[in-house]
Amino acid sequence: MADGTPLNVQVYPHIAGIGQAAWDGCAALSGVINPFISYGFLSALEDSGSVGGHSGWHPRYLALRDDAGEIAAVAPAYAKTNSQGEYVFDHSWANALERAGGRYYPKLQIAAPFSPVPGPRLLRRPGISAASIAQALEAVAVELNCSSAHVTFCTEEEWRGLGAAGWLQRLGMQYHWDNAGYGDFEGFLAALSSRKRKAIKRERREAQEGLTFRALSGAALTPAVWRQFYRFYTSTTDRKWGGAYLTPEFFPLLGERLGDQVVLMFACRGEKPIAGALNLRGGDVLYGRNWGCVEDVPFLHFELCYYQAIDYAIAHGLQRVEAGAQGEHKIQRGYLPQPTYSAHFIRHPGLRHAVAGFCQAEQAQLEEMMAAMREEGPYKKAGEA
Repeated sequence: MADGTPLNVQVYPHIAGIGQAAWDGCAALSGVINPFISYGFLSALEDSGSVGGHSGWHPRYLALRDDAGEIAAVAPAYAKTNSQGEYVFDHSWANALERAGGRYYPKLQIAAPFSPVPGPRLLRRPGISAASIAQALEAVAVELNCSSAHVTFCTEEEWRGLGAAGWLQRLGMQYHWDNAGYGDFEGFLAALSSRKRKAIKRERREAQEGLTFRALSGAALTPAVWRQFYRFYTSTTDRKWGGAYLTPEFFPLLGERLGDQVVLMFACRGEKPIAGALNLRGGDVLYGRNWGCVEDVPFLHFELCYYQAIDYAIAHGLQRVEAGAQGEHKIQRGYLPQPTYSAHFIRHPGLRHAVAGFCQAEQAQLEEMMAAMREEGPYKKAGEA
């Protein structure tokens, strides 16, 4: 299909209106196996009540059809009435517009809710450009009376295409671990400087003392397992954010719909789980998501979320572990900074001008910071023992 073919946009309040075959068909053609934009993940959020209601995330899934009525592209879109659960922070933009007498909410968010995971957001057949979808997103933002549209944690290709269409481009940063063909965890440690290697060994000894670790997937994800994990999840959200984004019903639905793509890691004292970390597996990547514990153990967070993830990736031949947003402490544990991408369409000219300047300055700072962090990372330099 050649770009330039007119596309008719439809907005759906429920992803079932588009259907799993059409949605996952477009996702597969995006070229990246990413569970966070799959029908299973997004429908679990909707059916569990994690989006909709009073969550601030109101589903407005987009389907773009060609003149024959065939779906050529889809996008996970939401009318947002707050800026929670996004991890690309725009609170200052909202405050600036509202102080000036404008209205920032609702806005149109194209994202995987509550998931700072890079991946495709404009799921489309070959020949459909990001620029053509940008026009549709702009039209929908106007139709829904949204102040703006935001495509967050998108691919670099989408970012560049949206930038070429006139959208503002913003850079972010995460920490990822890359598998350089390590045979085991000791092989990974051998690539580190002596000081960092010793520090990680000490952390693992202290974290593992008296504990055993299990990785559960598929049929092992029983309702009892999910009830236990939800205790861990809320122990973290209550402490850090004062409330949980995800409902208790979400996790069993996730296990049911994604099966072996779910990798739930438990730390156990005897037979009793005391901590858990949720990961999703897509293609050759392990994506770290939520974690929590009911017992304080030194370095257990690092062990369960970072080192067990590396162990799993090496054992299963995965190329990368993405450990989520924030945390410079990840660098010394082998996770190096990587850029993340978002693009923004802002209707108000004054706010658009201000945000453009902010994004440019922020990008220059982040690029300099990432270069310095990589240089100071834990891996051995040439000639170092």
